[in-house]
Amino acid sequence: MDMPADRRHDIVIVGGGLVGASLAIALEGQGLDVALVEATPDGAMPPVFDERSLSFAEATLNALTALDVLPRLQLGGGPIRRIEITRAGGFGRARLEAARYGREAFGQVVVARDFGVALESRLREVRGLVRYRPARFVGTGLEDGARRVELDIGGRAVHLRTALLVGADGTASGVRAALGIGTDVRDYGHALFVARLRTAQAPDGTAHERLTDAGPTALLPRADRHYGVVHGVALEEADAVEALDDEAFAARIQQVVGWRHGRVLGCGPRSRYPARRVLAQARVAPHAVLVGNAAQTIHPLGAQGFNLGLRDALTLAEEIAAAGRERLGEAAMLARYAQRRTEDRRRTLAFSDGLLRVGMRRAPWAGPLRSLALMALDHPSWLQAWLVGGAMGYRGDVPALCRADGARRRA
Repeated sequence: MDMPADRRHDIVIVGGGLVGASLAIALEGQGLDVALVEATPDGAMPPVFDERSLSFAEATLNALTALDVLPRLQLGGGPIRRIEITRAGGFGRARLEAARYGREAFGQVVVARDFGVALESRLREVRGLVRYRPARFVGTGLEDGARRVELDIGGRAVHLRTALLVGADGTASGVRAALGIGTDVRDYGHALFVARLRTAQAPDGTAHERLTDAGPTALLPRADRHYGVVHGVALEEADAVEALDDEAFAARIQQVVGWRHGRVLGCGPRSRYPARRVLAQARVAPHAVLVGNAAQTIHPLGAQGFNLGLRDALTLAEEIAAAGRERLGEAAMLARYAQRRTEDRRRTLAFSDGLLRVGMRRAPWAGPLRSLALMALDHPSWLQAWLVGGAMGYRGDVPALCRADGARRRA
């Protein structure tokens, strides 16, 4: 890329994955000079856009439709019409039906690669966006009331100045480290295997969460007649499970989830991830903010990670619009953003962490209590309605685009 060694932008977003790209799109139309720093070259997809399955809550679907991303999906989404939660070795289950709440579905399951193609198609049309790629973030510092950002592009140092630096560069965020922000880490003691799974019975819109002592297993209904599977495995077993061939891995999933979906016929390539919660100890710094996994990486049980990160991005876009170029990146703007995100973040973390802890607790007394809790949750109640509202993305201060009326106004 031929460019001067020093450039100024109103906003510099580091990270071109799901949340960073979505933020760049959401900022269109504000008349700002926005830069997106991406590790992958033009024509290549970031590693996050693989065959994993992403569960999009209703609020996320509203926003991505308004941003003209969702209509660009080639495969489309598999609707989640019901959510079923069961516990291995226990009685009772919780079954949440979207129809009970006047909805056709709670959300949709989208293949990450398909979503990445749709985002890229939309990014190419965004006005006022400068893309640095492939580029590596090196560091940042304060200078004359702004951020100085250093990049490495093909071995050449490029320096940017910006009123607002946005770290959207994932769990191992280089921006977070450069800002001197620490993390609180909780290791859940199991590994996660993600794959595509095919069963004798085609998905019928049911997302199944199977809780076990070793970790959760989730089946997510995709639009291509497959399920996306997230399989939790105790750390001491993880290497052996990783070494299994496809047939043996499919048999293992069959044993965990049973026969409610028919015979497991096969699975696609598997990826392994650690099961950890990583929370930034601060989400803002002078003229800088963290969003998405850079701010909080949570366990995928409950499928809340990207949905939470997107709400980070959309709330930030709203605060940027309210501040205008003159007050962009000021402490008051960042404080308002952090305050607005506090309740949603707190409740989403509590939901994800609480469901996991209840599901994996091994104390002898825990089994009957878990089963009773599932039975209670199986019936319409204020608790079920509260959980359903959260699962659809309506927690705390919801960005306008996440609400159907706000999305219609944008469209």
